[in-house]
Amino acid sequence: MWINLWKLWIPLSSWFAAIVHVRRPHAKIEPMDDGAGVTQADVTGLPQSFQAPAATLLDVREHDEWQRGHAPDALHIPMGEVPSRLDELDRDGQLYVICHVGGRSQRVAQFLHANGYPAVNVSGGMLAWAAAGRPVITDDGRPGTV
Repeated sequence: MWINLWKLWIPLSSWFAAIVHVRRPHAKIEPMDDGAGVTQADVTGLPQSFQAPAATLLDVREHDEWQRGHAPDALHIPMGEVPSRLDELDRDGQLYVICHVGGRSQRVAQFLHANGYPAVNVSGGMLAWAAAGRPVITDDGRPGTV
C-alpha cells in the first residue's frame, strides 16, 4: 500500500506557530487607554535605592534581559507574569516600573494603576538608567550590560 506523504506534509510555519503558542505565558496584559493616570518619571528623579515597602523598582523585562544586567535593588517580574504575581507587590509603597526602553513598563504601569497600585513608568527604561550612570549588575554582583 502506497501512502502519499505530500498529503501528510504540514508546513513548517504551522509547527512553529504551535510551539510559540505553547511557550506563551498564560497571563496577558490587554491594551488599555493612552496612559492617562500613569505618572512618568525620569531616571534622574528616582530614589538612589529601592527598599520595599517604601519604594520598589519593578523590572518587567524578560529573563534573558534580566540576566545580562539589572538595577541592584530591582524586583524582577516579567511582563507576562505580572497579572498572576500581583500578590508580590505592595499596594502601599510606590512602584517604579522599568523595562528596556519604556514601552512594556508603560503597559504594566497602566495595568497596575487600573488595579489600584501606585505605579510610575520610568521613561527611557534601562537604557536611560545606564546612560545616567546608575549601576547595572548581574545576579552574582558583577557589572552587567543593558
